[in-house]
Amino acid sequence: MKNFCAYLDQHRNRIVNYEYYQAEQLCSIGSGAVESTIKVLGKRIKIFGAQWKAENVNQVLSLRCAYLNALLAI
Repeated sequence: MKNFCAYLDQHRNRIVNYEYYQAEQLCSIGSGAVESTIKVLGKRIKIFGAQWKAENVNQVLSLRCAYLNALLAI
């Protein structure tokens, strides 16, 4: 609990006032869009039996996205 309270104190300026944004209907504050994007990216980088080095993930992801986007365009 102490660690959590310390985290909140340290990141207080980054914590969104959700009630304000909801009341003003300024933007969506849900995480669904982000979670969906992460799921899609995860599917695009996974190939059966493949393993990626951390430093190569961005390049592999770019190539996989281009390949799968080309398939979707057909």
